[in-house]
Amino acid sequence: MSKNAPTIWKLSSTRAVHADRPCLLGILNRTPDSFSDGGQLDTLDAVVRRAQTAVDEGADMLDIGGESTRPGAQRIDADEQINRVVPAIRAIRDAGIQCPITIDTTLRQVAEAALDAGADAINDVSAATENADMLALASERACGIILMHRRSPPDKDSFSDQYTTAPQYENVVDDVCAYLRGRAQKAVHRGIDPSAIMLDPGLGFGKSVDQNIALIRGTGSLCSLGHPVLSALSRKSFVGRIALGRDSEPSERITGSIACSVMHMITGARFFRVHDVTEHRTALDAAWRLLQSPEVPPDRAGF
Repeated sequence: MSKNAPTIWKLSSTRAVHADRPCLLGILNRTPDSFSDGGQLDTLDAVVRRAQTAVDEGADMLDIGGESTRPGAQRIDADEQINRVVPAIRAIRDAGIQCPITIDTTLRQVAEAALDAGADAINDVSAATENADMLALASERACGIILMHRRSPPDKDSFSDQYTTAPQYENVVDDVCAYLRGRAQKAVHRGIDPSAIMLDPGLGFGKSVDQNIALIRGTGSLCSLGHPVLSALSRKSFVGRIALGRDSEPSERITGSIACSVMHMITGARFFRVHDVTEHRTALDAAWRLLQSPEVPPDRAGF
């Protein structure tokens, strides 16, 4: 179990998330084409119900996006993303739901509108490379930001269990760590508090099944960079390949997602972006309790 993972993510000068147990980000996709739940939140009432259910089930935060990042997804412009996410955030806040909200976007315009509507932090799957002003915004607002590694934008990527040739890395763990170290340093240089930065290895984005496995196993290296680590593997295609050994539907990958998330927690991840909150809350809390318990002397271990 990694001992180096930071457990606090600063969202603002007055708000932070303390991962004194695994911290869950419940996924709310305001998209018609997300790979697992596209089109399910097509009304604001549905958004509020899902948000309240996620919180009741144990979500510590909500992650809201207006553009699918699944491989092959069509890109969505800023105005349409804003039309999708801003009313949703306002409806959640108007319903009295006060847990932190992250906005999943690569565009400054969208992030700024979401923050104005009540979001607390930015989840940028391009690590603020698609829109250079994103780091300036995070600095200006003193808000939290998640920086993720990817090789290609969604419309040029493939599902991670379908590569005919594995993406090329010298060493996938070292390469991803070096990239995210550079992006975090850039963020700090732009005035972002280091404790406001979270890193995401980008599981399923430009990595083969075996490369995703290597990144989960090598999470300690990412933790050593000094920022919290986000696990965002929920229901992804490589999870189905690991768990089932075949092509699968997202709904078939729940048990495999839980198993991979538990492994990712053991290796150092503390924040988890998930579709299935109840199942992850129960499994991760149980695993966390076991990991935090005093060691049993070998002669009393029962085996």
